[in-house]
Amino acid sequence: MTSLAELIPAPRAVEVATTGGFVFGPETALWGAPGTGTTQRWLRSTLGAALGLSLPPGQEGAENTLALRLDDTLEPEGYRLKVTADGVEITGGGPAGVFWGAQSLRRLLGPDAFRRAPVAPGRRYGVRHQTVEDAPRFRWRGLMLDVARHFMPKDGVLRCLDLMAAHKLNVFHFHLTDDQGWRIEIKRHPRLTEVGSWRARTKFGHRASPLWEEKPHGGFYTQDDIREIVAYAAERHITVVPEIDVPGHSQAAIAAYPELGNTDVIDTSSLSVWDNWGISLNVLNPTDNTLRFYEGVFEELLELFPSEFIHIGGDECAKEQWRQSPSVQARIGELGLADEDELQSWFVAHFDKWLSARGRRLIGWDEILEGGLAEGAAVSSWRGYTGGIAAARAGHDVVMCPEQQVYLDYRQDAGADEPVPIAYVRTLEDVYRFEPVPPELTPEEAAHVLGAQANVWTEVMEDQGRVDYQTFPRLAAFAEVAWSALPAPGERDFADFERRMTAHYRLLDALGVGYRPPTGPLPWQKRPGVLGRPIEGAPPNR
Repeated sequence: MTSLAELIPAPRAVEVATTGGFVFGPETALWGAPGTGTTQRWLRSTLGAALGLSLPPGQEGAENTLALRLDDTLEPEGYRLKVTADGVEITGGGPAGVFWGAQSLRRLLGPDAFRRAPVAPGRRYGVRHQTVEDAPRFRWRGLMLDVARHFMPKDGVLRCLDLMAAHKLNVFHFHLTDDQGWRIEIKRHPRLTEVGSWRARTKFGHRASPLWEEKPHGGFYTQDDIREIVAYAAERHITVVPEIDVPGHSQAAIAAYPELGNTDVIDTSSLSVWDNWGISLNVLNPTDNTLRFYEGVFEELLELFPSEFIHIGGDECAKEQWRQSPSVQARIGELGLADEDELQSWFVAHFDKWLSARGRRLIGWDEILEGGLAEGAAVSSWRGYTGGIAAARAGHDVVMCPEQQVYLDYRQDAGADEPVPIAYVRTLEDVYRFEPVPPELTPEEAAHVLGAQANVWTEVMEDQGRVDYQTFPRLAAFAEVAWSALPAPGERDFADFERRMTAHYRLLDALGVGYRPPTGPLPWQKRPGVLGRPIEGAPPNR
């Protein structure tokens, strides 16, 4: 039988008996109070399927039953999990709390509970007598996936949501557009996907010495695909926050509709979807027609995504073309703005007001602070903590995702064997030591920190195997940072986390995750398929 002391993320409080437990078997029933239906369906389709249990409908208070209850005295995402000889009871402060309690129960049942079909039909699975009280530290526990640089088919996105749920993450930031690809169908502007979703060639490997692949790369999600992804996430109590990047990182859109570009500076009709990494100089022109075009895009987006927040990017907007363009300079004068930074703020503020009028909230990367932050906007603080601190002090909500700590495309080791050695070294322990709330903030300012997010940019992740390798096991460390309360300011027990990770790797194995081996890179022939292609200068058989 498994102990809750091995859970990742770590729970708030646990009382574990030294003897006794409850054993699941074919006769174990499932009963749920009104409002717990999604978790009941998930338990039968996921846990039941993995262990060969039908979990038939049961009666409230009956023995040999897994019971799901609601108690509004608990925090909305909090739960109480109680195991006795008669059964298991999961009580949540809300439907999400019940679901997170069910995830903890799944963990207690061991690696077999993370498979898709029974590996030992007829085996009975036991859980030790115990009680746990748990709730998350932050309301925003996010993962951003970039599907613009390298497209991930829909099944891979659904798998990503399952992995998030297993780690109690609840916000999926869906980076859908960039210079290198437009990934969502917009019916009123069909060329966005007809043209903007494919590039003629792509590259992979180290940014300084890339390998080019001379064949098209692309793909996009239909609106029905998006509806499926959003519904699948909602069943797992995950909110999908879409990102449409403006006014920079927009070359794919300009390639599809050249009039969106700065036509008085360059010949936009010759542009194609960008096949390089970095920051494209091609940005949107700030005309009323461009605003109307993107209002149409966002109108369709709002029909697909019910999330409170809509991400508009706003990062790395190259302003060279705006400085050179007579029409843009005239626009700056017409609007009474001081410079190009204020023009970007004006652009962001327009969509802040537009979204607010429709009951939504704008969030953008911390560059939206330049020239003045739009009223009501929230900030994804990626260039360290500075932007997040400034925004919180100004009364704006913040999601902390500093590149120095939680960019999971960054290398995990300084050794020559590390695939695609880019940027900072960020080890499992580095991620585990991440603290989302800067000590400079007062308690009132710190209340504006909604939570934290790990970002997965895919320039160097050309397939699912590479995404797995870069993301895990570091995402498990991040999940504990985002969920678990600090034992004391600045204190986390990494040795205990490593001890619990020993068991957690078995769960990742059962889930089929091609994580980075915990003792350093193993010979690649022992983990076939982790990396999709050979890397320039790499050892043979990598």
